[in-house]
Amino acid sequence: MSTDGYNEMYANGGALRPHYEAFAEWLANTPVERLVRKRAEADTAFRRVGITFAVYGEEAGTERLIPFDVIPRIIPAAEWQALEAGLHQRVRTLNAFLHDIYHDQEILRAGRIPADQVLNNAQFRKEMMGIDVPAGIYAHIAGVDIVRAGAGESYVLEDNLRVPSGVSYMIEDRKMMMRLFPELFSRHMIAPVQHYPDMLLENLRTVAPKGVANPTVVLLTPGAYNSAYFEHTFLAQQMGIELVEGRDLFVSNEQVFMRTTQGPRQVDVIYRRIDDDFLDPLVFNRDSLLGVPGLLAAYRAGHVTLANAIGTGVADDKSIYPYVPEMIRFYLGEEPLLNNVPTWMLRKPDDLRYVLDHLSELVVKEVHGAGGYGMLVGPASTRAEIEAFRARIVATPEKYIAQPTLALSSCPTFVETGIAPRHIDLRPFVLSGKRVGMVPGGLTRVALREGSLVVNSSQGGGTKDTWVLEN
Repeated sequence: MSTDGYNEMYANGGALRPHYEAFAEWLANTPVERLVRKRAEADTAFRRVGITFAVYGEEAGTERLIPFDVIPRIIPAAEWQALEAGLHQRVRTLNAFLHDIYHDQEILRAGRIPADQVLNNAQFRKEMMGIDVPAGIYAHIAGVDIVRAGAGESYVLEDNLRVPSGVSYMIEDRKMMMRLFPELFSRHMIAPVQHYPDMLLENLRTVAPKGVANPTVVLLTPGAYNSAYFEHTFLAQQMGIELVEGRDLFVSNEQVFMRTTQGPRQVDVIYRRIDDDFLDPLVFNRDSLLGVPGLLAAYRAGHVTLANAIGTGVADDKSIYPYVPEMIRFYLGEEPLLNNVPTWMLRKPDDLRYVLDHLSELVVKEVHGAGGYGMLVGPASTRAEIEAFRARIVATPEKYIAQPTLALSSCPTFVETGIAPRHIDLRPFVLSGKRVGMVPGGLTRVALREGSLVVNSSQGGGTKDTWVLEN
């Protein structure tokens, strides 16, 4: 595994990569003052339409703009085709794994994954055992984080199957680039992404309960204080469906209904943006005011579809991630098209010993962590931070995994000091219904702090428009 950085725009020696040539010519002829002005226009427009996110742990009501970079990340057609094939393979496998562990558990009986890793996982929901979900789809929407290392090779950093977010920023970033720099879209053949809401709605409609010809689809949100509330409202509006909270729904005779001014209306598909624990207070967290009492009973009866399904979290848990290549071989009989990042599982004594001896070199993550929280980036940490984290690992090693510190690829980025390389990743969104599909591209996240490898918006990261070239 190469540890040298890969530059998306420039090859070794400084030569332009062919797919960036037309953009580089435009950039060289564009005054810096125009870029500054356009970036300010973008910030004003994003704030006006409410494209903000809340940061948990900060003062109530604190919202931020996710910084938007005006220099796109460009992916050539052939490279995207290879990524797309690997993503299809991975998501098909994860859905097969979820069906298996909630039914016959063949992969566990075959010893390909330790049974306790699954059955004792905090995200495994025994309440899902034996439930047949429409089309066998559990992860209807998957956000798979992809990084590139030194020689340009791609790795899956993690799978997001519970309530993956960020797709609204992908769409809004594209709209913003077309508004700010329309001339660029006449110079490049760029695959569109604006049809994502239509694809999502169609996929949700195809997994409605049996016998429902014209399903009613709703988006269930925790409410306005959720960090991704903008995305919830955006997607509901774009799909033309109702945005509802738990109090807007009720269950009667194991069927879900929505309260409307014309009376109750049956709901067939719920695109839920609420974690499992809060979905049904009769079964999970009894103190939850966000969910719908009786929802699981309606789900078990086959009268409503939940997207994503309850219990998908076990497949994106970081302690399960190292086994995905073996899942691909087991369920599909194929070799993985996309590699995992090499991973140490600290529940294993040998792995734990190695990691404790090399903490200053590695990235250590909580298996249930998200958003850049609960992790140690060894090379960027102080001795005191490393020793404090060491104590946490020793106390509960099973809660952690570790990976090498990847030299994430970099892309020219317009920062306060001018144009400079910054590290990036990519989150494509894979939709599964009667078929697997995706729009070309995804959300490119960028670590705006010089030298930083953490791209999460909660940790100061920004976003870029992602261009997949069609020629």
